Amino acid sequence: MLKEFKAFAMRGNVLDMAVGIIIGAAFGRIITSFVSDVIMPPIGLLLGKVDFSSLFLNISGTSYATLAQAKAAGAATINYGVFLNTVLDFLIVALVIFLLVRQVNRWNKPEPAAAPTTKECPYCVSAIPLKATRCPNCTSEVRAS
Repeated sequence: MLKEFKAFAMRGNVLDMAVGIIIGAAFGRIITSFVSDVIMPPIGLLLGKVDFSSLFLNISGTSYATLAQAKAAGAATINYGVFLNTVLDFLIVALVIFLLVRQVNRWNKPEPAAAPTTKECPYCVSAIPLKATRCPNCTSEVRAS
């Protein structure tokens, strides 16, 4: 069983997938930081000095000045600011992945089809060379293409 597992784990696809997951997780942290620390502060400034990560709706009935105070007290809150950050985070990751896949697809364009080297005999429907003037199968004369 150990040998089978080792063979499974060492196959190229499994290793490629593991590397992809690790790089994807690291990329996700970079995007999260980019959204939280670079994109949202200017947007918040433009919208009246709003810190999106601290926007919340308190549904516990007690008033709290900040999300940190509400969390420390164990109050029930709807953290819509964090949700907005997460949605923007997702949209940026989706856009980057879309652009990456689009570029890879451009690089991997299929090669044009090779020019045909044979034609079909109009009498016996067998494949013959393009320059043939007589079919080797039925001996009929065919026009050169």
